[in-house]
Amino acid sequence: MADNTTGAVEPEVAIVGYAVSPMVSFAEQTEVQLCLATVTEALAAAHLTRQEIDFTCSGSSDYLSGGTFTFVANLDAVGAWPPIKESHVEMDGAWALHEAWIRLRIAPHTGADPEQTALVFGSGKSSTGELDIVLALQGDPYYLAPLGADPHTFAALQARALIEAGRATERDLAEVAARSRRAGVGSPHAVVSGTETADDLLATPYVRDPLRASDLPPVTDGACAVVLATRPVALRLAAEHGIVPVWIRAIEHRVEPHQPGMRDLTTSTSTRLAGEAAGVGDGPVDVAELSATYSHQELILTEALGLDPAAVRINPSGGALAANPVMATGLVRIAEAARAARERAATRESGAVRAVAHATSGPCLQQNLVCLLETTTTGGAL
Repeated sequence: MADNTTGAVEPEVAIVGYAVSPMVSFAEQTEVQLCLATVTEALAAAHLTRQEIDFTCSGSSDYLSGGTFTFVANLDAVGAWPPIKESHVEMDGAWALHEAWIRLRIAPHTGADPEQTALVFGSGKSSTGELDIVLALQGDPYYLAPLGADPHTFAALQARALIEAGRATERDLAEVAARSRRAGVGSPHAVVSGTETADDLLATPYVRDPLRASDLPPVTDGACAVVLATRPVALRLAAEHGIVPVWIRAIEHRVEPHQPGMRDLTTSTSTRLAGEAAGVGDGPVDVAELSATYSHQELILTEALGLDPAAVRINPSGGALAANPVMATGLVRIAEAARAARERAATRESGAVRAVAHATSGPCLQQNLVCLLETTTTGGAL
């Protein structure tokens, strides 16, 4: 991104460490304990201490825990003394990463030290309440919330619209779900996994016609943490510790009308616009981690981002169908995309590895964030 008044190039920011907690349907640990272990692991991966972090931003929701300002307790995981520069978003941790990314990029323009770091984490214990009831509260308070329409209901309407439009079949949905389950086999970050075929899944009953249990996200408790650094710090860590920086080339997010009846549910305009603004189509994409919390949404998002399923590995981690820690799912997609980019860079002789991560919020893909990541075989900047 260029400064239109001075022509100066904004500072580069890289992911230098990340960690994803084991994903389970019910965690014995408190949310603070989940965050503590995950933050500690991410900092260790970046070879940084808590005292070396300049800014912290977290994403979570008090509605999940049923308490007020419970997100403040999560700061025990990062250490709030001595006083730290901290922020919180009542959103998925991916939006917390967006805030931290912007803060690091503007730091030099505020007279701050160009060597800056940030810690981002997102967490959610979905098992503490009834998600159908909790998430129904995000609907319009006058017309939709009183109906008790939950995300599964909205998703079923979206899936039915896609099928009736001839854009997908129930088998297409089952193929997505089966691939997600296969990807999750043996992974501690997957709640749901298995070797079922699409035929096996099609033989199971509907939960919300035309969606089956395999098309829905599992209730998940978990956390994710990501460490960011400006270019000088990232290159120093690369030289001293062999860390491969994963450069954040762009982050964009767009929002559509909250009322699902006011938009075409068979497409995702906000994802397309965010992807175009982020430059997803400006080069080949190697891997994409998409927050498709329902099987049919992967088809919608793949089309909106212009990804070729034959050329791009989509959700190699299993995606949100394997584990869906509400308020951390999008941040997990960024961490998993960074992991995939590093792994591919280690086996590629030359050229950049480009990865796309996606996060969503609201009913039927209402608000969407797209993050474009890139790394090189040498670990340095392009």
